Amino acid sequence: MTMLKKHLSGIVAAAVVGIAALGSAQAAPVTYFGEDLNPAYGIPAGGNAQTAHDNFHSALTAGVQTENFEGFNDGDSSPLGLSFTGSGSTINGNLQGNGEIDGSGSGRFPTSGSKLWEASGSFSVEFDSPVAAFGFYGTDIGDFDGQITLALEDITGTITNLVINNTINGPNAALLFFGIIDVANPFVKVTFGNTSGGTDYFGFDDLTVGDVAQVKQVPAPSALGLLGLGLLGMGFAARRRRKA
Repeated sequence: MTMLKKHLSGIVAAAVVGIAALGSAQAAPVTYFGEDLNPAYGIPAGGNAQTAHDNFHSALTAGVQTENFEGFNDGDSSPLGLSFTGSGSTINGNLQGNGEIDGSGSGRFPTSGSKLWEASGSFSVEFDSPVAAFGFYGTDIGDFDGQITLALEDITGTITNLVINNTINGPNAALLFFGIIDVANPFVKVTFGNTSGGTDYFGFDDLTVGDVAQVKQVPAPSALGLLGLGLLGMGFAARRRRKA
């Protein structure tokens, strides 16, 4: 993946990518990305990350829920049971993988409260019902060269792979927000990875989850205009079906 030029690394964008399925066009997923390279261990008011966060949340109903990890203890590791308020019932999630609950680290900091999920490798969140919206804050990502990867798996086992274009070899303690809304292809599992493998630690906080009924009307492609430049910063790999 070719990195955007550094002066574009903090662009806030909603990238729309159309996906065709079995001869008929489906609604395109919409992504939201913003990055602040020097956030001073907080969320800069009006910064790129906060703007992306606010744009993502403006497309959702007021009932969506955010997991801020404040209900866990420092040192808790996977599996962690998560729960989110859905439109009709609770959406239960199971976080598994490499990491633990922490208060802070070298460059990692909570974006709300005093706790975060500190990942030391790949981890996943699996849901007991399909979700159409997923967003999170990430901290201290990219200073050891890596970019975050996401694998979104739907109920049929079909996986969509993404690479988030966070700045590579950037400063310590950078902040980003990423969100995706896909009402045509809701997913039941999100797997986090990194293009640099297990060479660094990353902080994740404020995971927001919503189902299809919790998504309001999202911007049409024609309304996004120049914000579509965000597509340059996101690698969408072809969907593939998991082998049985």
